[in-house]
Amino acid sequence: MKNLSLTCLLAIGCHAALNAQQLKAPDKLQPTVAETPLSTASPASAVEKLAEEAQKSLYQSVDKAGGAASSKSTPGSSSSMRLPSQRPDDPSQWAKDSVRKIAVMDVAFGGMRETVMIELFPNDAPQTVSNFIDHCDSGFYNGLAFHRAIEGFLVQGGDPLTSDESSREKWGTGGEDKTIPAEIKRPHRIGAVAMARRADKVNPDRRSNGSQFYVSLGNYGAIDGKYTVFGQVVSGLEAMKRISIMPVDANDCPIARIEIKSIKVIYQKGPMQVQPELAGEGQHYSKPDSARGFVSRFLHRVW
Repeated sequence: MKNLSLTCLLAIGCHAALNAQQLKAPDKLQPTVAETPLSTASPASAVEKLAEEAQKSLYQSVDKAGGAASSKSTPGSSSSMRLPSQRPDDPSQWAKDSVRKIAVMDVAFGGMRETVMIELFPNDAPQTVSNFIDHCDSGFYNGLAFHRAIEGFLVQGGDPLTSDESSREKWGTGGEDKTIPAEIKRPHRIGAVAMARRADKVNPDRRSNGSQFYVSLGNYGAIDGKYTVFGQVVSGLEAMKRISIMPVDANDCPIARIEIKSIKVIYQKGPMQVQPELAGEGQHYSKPDSARGFVSRFLHRVW
C-alpha cells in the first residue's frame, strides 16, 4: 500500500513538472494563518517521507527537461509578463571598479543544494538592507524554511516560526515583533526581492515585516508602490522557479521542507564570472571567493 501511495504521489509530481499549471496569484502579500494544518507529529512520518520523495523526483524531472516546466508561457507567468526594459543588469558586465553587496543564500531541497545570489540596494532601501544584513550576520535565517510557494508568482521565507515543524499551522505569521519603515522605490520585476507586510487595513503606513521576504517570479506592476523591494536575484533564479512548482498544501506551503541553510553577505568588486558549463538562459555565476571556505577557494583557483 505504501509503495502504491508513493508511486501515485511521484506520478502527480512528475505530471506537474511537465504540465506546469498556473495558480491564481493572491491579491495581498501578507502573513496568513493556516486554515488546514498539516500534521507533522514526527519528522520521520510516512507523509513527510512521501513528500520528500515526490519533491526529489519533481526536481530531477525538471532538471532533465532543462527547466521546461518552470519556463512555460502561461497567463500571468513570469515568461509572459517579462518586460525587456525591466531586465536586471548583467552581472558579467558590471564595471570593474564597481563594488556591490551580494547576499549568498544556500538552499536545500529535492535532495540537492542550490546557491542563490542577491544584489542588495542599500541606496534605495537603507534601513531594510541594514536589517536584512543584521539577520544574515547573526545567523537568524539559518535553518528556516520557505513557507510559501506559488508558481509564476513568488517564493516566500524568513519566518522564524518555520524553525519548528510542529507549528506549521502558524507559519507565515512570525516576525512581527519588529517592523521596518516602508522604503518603496523599486519595481517588481522578475527576480526582485522584497519584504512581506501586513495588509493596509491594519498597516496603513505599509511597514515591512521584520524578517519575512519574498522573491518575485514575474514583472508585477500591479503591486509596485506597495511593498519595499530591496534586492535582485542575479544568479539562481531557476532554483526559485523550481521551488515554486514543488508540491504544496492548501496554504501554498511546500509539503516537504525547503530549507535556507545559510545566507552570507559579501562585497563583490567588478563583474561576476559566468560558469561556462551553465552559460545561457538562466545562467549561473561563480560564487564570489569571499563566500567560499578555504578549501573551496583553493580548489577554485587551482582548477
